[in-house]
Formats: sequence, C-alpha cells, structure tokens
Amino acid sequence: MKHSEFVHLHVHTQYSLLDGMIRLDDLFQKAREYKMPAVAITDHGNMFGAIDFYQRAYACGIKPIIGAELYVAPKSRFEKSYAPGETANHLIVLVKNMQGYKNLMKLTSAGFLEGFYYRPRVDKEILKEFGEGLIAASA
Repeated sequence: MKHSEFVHLHVHTQYSLLDGMIRLDDLFQKAREYKMPAVAITDHGNMFGAIDFYQRAYACGIKPIIGAELYVAPKSRFEKSYAPGETANHLIVLVKNMQGYKNLMKLTSAGFLEGFYYRPRVDKEILKEFGEGLIAASA
C-alpha cells in the first residue's frame, strides 16, 4: 500500500483534558483512511494515554510516535509565582528510543511532582538533564 508523505506530529487526544477532542479509535480510523504510516500523541503535560495509544496504533498497522507537549516554566519549575506577561511556554517533545521514553516519563512526572503551578511544568535545567533520546520542536 502506498503511504501518504504526511505524519501528524502534534496531536492532542482525549487524554489532553479540556483541550483534546479526538478519541483514539477515530484518530486511527482517519490515519488509515489518509494512508498515514505513523501518527504522534502529544497531549498537554502528560503521558496518560501512551500505552493505550501505542497498543491501538500497532493493532491498526500504524507506527505510534510517543510524545508530549510540555509546559516550560519561564525560570525555575520550583518557582511558584506569577508576573504579568510570564507564562509557561509550550514545547513538543517526541521519543526517539527507549532512553527517550524513560526520560519523557521522568520529565512529565517531575512536571506534576516538582513544577506544578496551575499546570505541570518543567524547566530548562531538567530538560538538559533528561534530554537524551528526545526530539524537541516548537509548539
């Protein structure tokens, strides 16, 4: 089967609370309809749907690309204050290999456990520490 040359690398699914809309079955149905060889999951600040996404993608014959759209704190993830004009920036992070998968799990966990301030945030320091095996792109 001839595949499309387009792959979605920024997709919010039902696991992006208050932001995602597409359910996984519908996503894979459309991906197959458009002959897409792969599709990514980049939910906001979490990996809640990663395993479900991975298993369903393979069952549909579509290569799963695991990722997340991280919130990056303007300074430190430990700083819990707000100044006008300062917001968390968005960063798409995609897994390249098993080390990247482990590192993305560490980043998203730290976002909730250490950096949570209205949303789960990371900072440049922890991105540098756990960046191996990850591909980052502007959101």
